[in-house]
Amino acid sequence: MTTPQGTVELTEIVFPAEANHYGTLFGGNALQLMAKAAFLAARGAAARDVVMAGVTDVRFLAPVPVGHVLTLRAWVTRIGRSSLTVCVTGLAATLGSPPDEVLKGIFEMVAVDGKGRPAAITSAYANQETA
Repeated sequence: MTTPQGTVELTEIVFPAEANHYGTLFGGNALQLMAKAAFLAARGAAARDVVMAGVTDVRFLAPVPVGHVLTLRAWVTRIGRSSLTVCVTGLAATLGSPPDEVLKGIFEMVAVDGKGRPAAITSAYANQETA
């Protein structure tokens, strides 16, 4: 299966080691997974290494209990000279139930050269999917 350049789908299961004292996914771990998906989508679209410049918005819409499967979808919505905007959503499900949207975020990424400095993006790809 192939996915369009600038899009990523990651699937994780929530284990107790990623949970808080309520038995649900710890917010810091959720943010880390979202950042990973944003990085991979931006790197695919830019065709070069990227770093995170900022997080415009993150929403924890519902708790994700231990044992639930979390699917993160990330796609690039804007490509500038050296920057990209990536939207990430998280859907959680357990066996026998439909997935619920539990996470949403917008990440600003910057393409960099080998010295970590901003670098021009030569790819003209842009995904038309919206947040």
